[in-house]
Amino acid sequence: MATSEGRRTTAKSRGQSGMGLAAAVIAALIGLVWGADALQSNDGPRPVEPAVIVDDSTDAEDSTAIETETFSVDQSQFSDLPVVAPTDLPGEALDTLTLIDLGGPFPFDRDGLTFQNREGILPDRPGDHYQEFTVITPGSDDRGARRIVAGSDGELYYTSDHYSSFAEIVGWWS
Repeated sequence: MATSEGRRTTAKSRGQSGMGLAAAVIAALIGLVWGADALQSNDGPRPVEPAVIVDDSTDAEDSTAIETETFSVDQSQFSDLPVVAPTDLPGEALDTLTLIDLGGPFPFDRDGLTFQNREGILPDRPGDHYQEFTVITPGSDDRGARRIVAGSDGELYYTSDHYSSFAEIVGWWS
């Protein structure tokens, strides 16, 4: 029995070290890709201010505030808005970003329609430049207030408060 237990432990240890090696290889590949992009950029990465988006329509206990750390971005920004990394968005926003990349199917008929930027918060662009997409809100019986707005130049913006504020999504690879 002791031998069998020892074998299981050894196999488990091997599996864990294999997972660590795989994670290190993936991290190295990501570093290489980012490094190659930085070499091609004329102005290099620039520091980005953190974004804080607060959904004032909820209780303080149920806040959907999104806070990001300051980080360096290897891609150009399209606006002077605060930025948010995809990892700091709700999981449902990542689902929506993936559907946008795949071209659908989208859960709501209004997804993909023109966003007219009536609030004037996003950069001024021609009328059909932006499209809006629903970010599903768990427990909501309608579309909720969360959206992703995609521009035809590849820019992406997130709002948790139905267009009262936006943050530019940076670092999403499509």
